[in-house]
Amino acid sequence: MTSSNDLSALAADAYVYGYPLVFDLSMVGAFMTKGFGGLPPAPFNEFAHGDQLADPSTHFVSVNNDTVYTVAQVDLSGGPVRLRTPDTAGAYYVLQFVDAWSNNFAYVGKRATGTEAGEWLIVPPGWTGTPPAGARGVIEAPTSVVSVVGRNVCDGPDDMTRVRNLQKGFTLDPLHPGSPGVAGLPAPDPGVPEELLFFERLRVWMAEFPPAGPDQDHQERFRPLGLLEEGPSPYVNAAPALVRALTAGLAEGKARVEAATKEPADAERPSGSWEMNPHLFDYNLDHFGIGTIDSPQWRIADREASYLVRATAARTGLWGNHGYEAVYAYTFTDADGEQLNGARSYTLRFEEPPPVESFWSVTMYDTPDYYLVDNPAGRYSLGDRTPGLVYGEDGSLTVVIQRERPDDPAEAANWLPAPAGDFRPVIRLYTPGRSALDGTYRLPPIVARG
Repeated sequence: MTSSNDLSALAADAYVYGYPLVFDLSMVGAFMTKGFGGLPPAPFNEFAHGDQLADPSTHFVSVNNDTVYTVAQVDLSGGPVRLRTPDTAGAYYVLQFVDAWSNNFAYVGKRATGTEAGEWLIVPPGWTGTPPAGARGVIEAPTSVVSVVGRNVCDGPDDMTRVRNLQKGFTLDPLHPGSPGVAGLPAPDPGVPEELLFFERLRVWMAEFPPAGPDQDHQERFRPLGLLEEGPSPYVNAAPALVRALTAGLAEGKARVEAATKEPADAERPSGSWEMNPHLFDYNLDHFGIGTIDSPQWRIADREASYLVRATAARTGLWGNHGYEAVYAYTFTDADGEQLNGARSYTLRFEEPPPVESFWSVTMYDTPDYYLVDNPAGRYSLGDRTPGLVYGEDGSLTVVIQRERPDDPAEAANWLPAPAGDFRPVIRLYTPGRSALDGTYRLPPIVARG
């Protein structure tokens, strides 16, 4: 017989294991009804396109100011779907394919497949048909519902006309017109009390979107919680002891995930170092489709350890890319270990540019919301695509970070406006070079002036 303490511990494990599935599909549902991050809502198998670069009115955590989003939620329950992509004439773009468990399982775009126009076939699990002539490849989805998260590089408001024209070339169509309609997301039992809804969603969605075989073996241990029961929900009139165990486990699981999002201080790391984890999305261990890299370097060796990493990634950066597509670094402090604040002026000096095959940028965010910062210059990020930057004779670049526009014209050209209070900048490296991934190249610290 399983004790209440054992059930609570098991429920905490189930939360960590299932949080990415529940959060991912909750966001899928929200996207189709409300949209988010400046994107309008769209039904299954239709792209929603951003119509401008993000600005301070885009209230989305750490939204990027480099690319414009093109996103679709794809339901393959009615059969395969054709994806068409336009010729971007060498311009960076990526379509990232994410299954219901938040695994990145395929990429189409400049790094992965080039920038010429193409047609691709997205197929449901177990599909054995023949792709149409002319298809460049088959994208095998691990679950019948997947997210396609697209990013098109945009070099500022004047570049939006080009981006909008490209967006028209991203289309989704059923392989067989007239095929049955999509099943969508199964709904949880409306009779389940609010405090048990997480586990009800997990039960229903886990059955509808089963994970890879080894994960199915792992989730068998959650049977005593009712998570593998079919038919009517076991949580409508659950026994008080089970309710207590589930609610306690939910709280413990949440605490475990939140703690994992906060990296412990590293005594050997110099003050002002940038935090960067190129392996945050390495928890996909089973599905390596077009554009992915199937190698031990990009897989977490311990499957059970990968569940907490997966939950942490979903909590802090749902639908983020593998490190070989893009990496992000952030800092809260200057070279002296002091909190960055708009009351002071700073410099960020790149002796050499960050190693990238595509492009890099540094973007300013306030705290604690991590929103873009409103400023008179209308500049929210700065990088190697920013026109008019002034470089040193040795090729170095010194970014000036402060609240007010610098008086010196050269400094004003390299100015990244800061808010009045605390802030946290983020550096993004698109298609990072090897030295950025292995730590050979280190981002320079931000230095306070005066």
